[in-house]
Amino acid sequence: MVSKGKPSPRSAVEPLSDVQVDLLREKHHLVDPTQYYPTGVHRPNAAEIAAQNPKATDRLLAGATWVVRNRCKVLAWGLENVPETGTFITAATHVTQFDVFIPMMSIFHMGRRPRYMAKAEMAGWPIIGKWFRLVGMQPVPRRTGQARVIEEESINIITGGRPLTVWPEGTVTRDPLKWPMSLKPGIGYIALESSRRLGKQVPLFPAVTWGAASINHWWPWPRKNVVLCYDTALDYADLLADVDTWGDKPPADAVNELTERVRARMEALMSEIRGEEPPPEGLWDYPTMTRKARQ
Repeated sequence: MVSKGKPSPRSAVEPLSDVQVDLLREKHHLVDPTQYYPTGVHRPNAAEIAAQNPKATDRLLAGATWVVRNRCKVLAWGLENVPETGTFITAATHVTQFDVFIPMMSIFHMGRRPRYMAKAEMAGWPIIGKWFRLVGMQPVPRRTGQARVIEEESINIITGGRPLTVWPEGTVTRDPLKWPMSLKPGIGYIALESSRRLGKQVPLFPAVTWGAASINHWWPWPRKNVVLCYDTALDYADLLADVDTWGDKPPADAVNELTERVRARMEALMSEIRGEEPPPEGLWDYPTMTRKARQ
C-alpha cells in the first residue's frame, strides 16, 4: 500500500513543549550536552583528542556550542553509552541542517573524536569548511555512483580504530511530518563488513534529535527545546552468526535487515521524544517520495 504523505496541522514544526520535556525528565536523567563531560564523569580519550588537530577542534567546538546555546535549550539522555575507548558507529537522524551539530557536539564533549561522513559541499564552505576537514570530516560526494568507495572509506576508519558518525538518511528527511525516512543501506553494509573484518560486533548506536525544526534561525528567540537521545547499542549479533559463509560481502538480506532495525529504532526514539505516534500509514520512502507500509 502506497499513499501520498499529508502534513498534519500539528507536530511537524511545532516547538517541543516544556510539558513534554518535563515528562521526559521524569523517565530519564536529562543533562546539558553543551558542557564538557555532561554526565559528570571526566573521561577524555587523550590519544584520540591529540590525534585530531586539537586546537582547530576546540575552536570549532566552542563556536558550534555558542551558536547552539544561543538558539535553543538542548538536553540529552544516554550519553553515558558513548564508549570511553574503542571504535563505534553513531547513526544519527537528520531532521534539519542545524541538528546535525547536536550529536557531534555532544560526543565531542564526552571526550571522543569521531570521524564523520558529511556531504562534500560542506568542505567547500568559506572558512568553516576548512575547519570541518581538520576535525575529521570525511566528504561524501553524493549522486556520483561511488557508494562502494565511500563505504570502504568508512570501514577503513572503523577498522583503523576510530569512531564514525553517519547520517544514514543521506540528506535532510523529506518526510513532511519530519519523521526518519527510509535509510541508505550503507549503514547496514558498513556495520556488518567492519564487524567481519574486526572479528567482533562493532557497537552501533542510534542517536535521535528532535526540536530544531521549530527554530527560526533569523530570530530564534525565545529559545526552543531540543532533545537528544543517545541510545544503547543495537544488537545485531544474529546477523553475524553465519559470517563465514558470506563470500566477498555481507548478504543483501542481512544488510537490509540491519538498516531497517536502525530506522525502526530511530522512529521509536523520536516517538518518545515527541510524545506522539508516527504516521500509521507508514514511513516516508525517499526514492518514490511517497509513504509506504513498514516491514
